[in-house]
Amino acid sequence: MLRHKADLRSLAFLATYFGLVTGGWLLDPSSWLVRVPLVAATCVFSFFCAVITHNSIHAPVFRGRTMSSLFKVVLSLAYGHPVSSYVPGHNLSHHDWMQSRRDVMRTTKLRFRWHLLNQLTFLYVVGGAITRAELTYLRVSFRKRPRWARQFMFETVVFLGAYAALLAIDWRRFILFVIIPHAYAAWGIVGMNLVQHDGCDPEHPYNHSRNFVGKWINWWTFNNGLHGIHHMYPSLHWSKLPARHAEVLGPHLHPALAQESLFPYLWRTYIWPGKRLDYLGRPVVLAEEGPDEPWIQGEPGVPEPPPKIRIPRAATLATTAAIATGSDQASAA
Repeated sequence: MLRHKADLRSLAFLATYFGLVTGGWLLDPSSWLVRVPLVAATCVFSFFCAVITHNSIHAPVFRGRTMSSLFKVVLSLAYGHPVSSYVPGHNLSHHDWMQSRRDVMRTTKLRFRWHLLNQLTFLYVVGGAITRAELTYLRVSFRKRPRWARQFMFETVVFLGAYAALLAIDWRRFILFVIIPHAYAAWGIVGMNLVQHDGCDPEHPYNHSRNFVGKWINWWTFNNGLHGIHHMYPSLHWSKLPARHAEVLGPHLHPALAQESLFPYLWRTYIWPGKRLDYLGRPVVLAEEGPDEPWIQGEPGVPEPPPKIRIPRAATLATTAAIATGSDQASAA
């Protein structure tokens, strides 16, 4: 049922998350020496589930539509948000309009002089725009994309129902083992946008994203450190990113955008010396910018796409056959 055998690792990570939540909830250790590491481990694996969520929206894990639909519901419970919401804010806004005013997650929205504060608050600064995009896309989709809208509502109902049930059973355990890990996962996965794009050149064919090429970090994050090649081939499965990175992007990428390890970069960028620099080592200059531009088809001011020209299947087959035989039927078709 899996499209790629590598996603056995994704399923193992997902099972580990639910094991940690279940174990923490049932054991509920009274000692903080046990409780804190347990909650921390649950936070980390909820973040990993957020990465799996990102991957599954770009490249489905299962072959069948029913299994894919159910898997999104399970991921919603692990990530802490309806998975289908990734489509408007990430796939359609960020990928299609990277770092422009139509990118609701653009890093230029963060303008604190203390760069660490930009990283810590990134989710909360862009979160409102992401939510508005989700709601607008949902409203439009009831008419234009009913299948997506039904899936989103399915995930939302199950997700909120699970939240309500767990809250009613034990609010304290709910906060410790569900809310805190989910909050960390959302903060981490959205905040990675600042790490991967701030100070890069969105107009450059290669230097538009910061990459972390170390094997250790990419094993744990399903090759999400190879972010540039993901933007170039967003539907490519995560297991195939290293080979494509080495073939297409690596030979042309500026060395500063191929960081070996994540944590030394975070230290240099946010702690010491903690300066907000572009990939050429120059201070990032933030020009004045206006509000988000509308981009969702169906919003006021966004033109509808031109109608698709549908060729009857019989005519298409006739044309194909004529070309294959080299006859004059091709021009007639």
